[in-house]
Amino acid sequence: MSPQRLLGIVLLVVGVVLLITGMNSSHSWNDQLSNTFTGHFTDNTQWYIAGGIVTGIVGLSMLFFGPRGKNA
Repeated sequence: MSPQRLLGIVLLVVGVVLLITGMNSSHSWNDQLSNTFTGHFTDNTQWYIAGGIVTGIVGLSMLFFGPRGKNA
């Protein structure tokens, strides 16, 4: 297995963990109160969710579109 595909797996796992953390924190009392009055979740929750999505997509792309060719 190439190092790029291994890094893709690691990034995918980190992305899933960040996304789960963000989704769990969106159900907290603080986030629900913020969402009620402002219509938005807190900044930290939004960063966890967005970071998890972006990291997961990068990890998937590295996993599926890894090195090609004779030395892959």
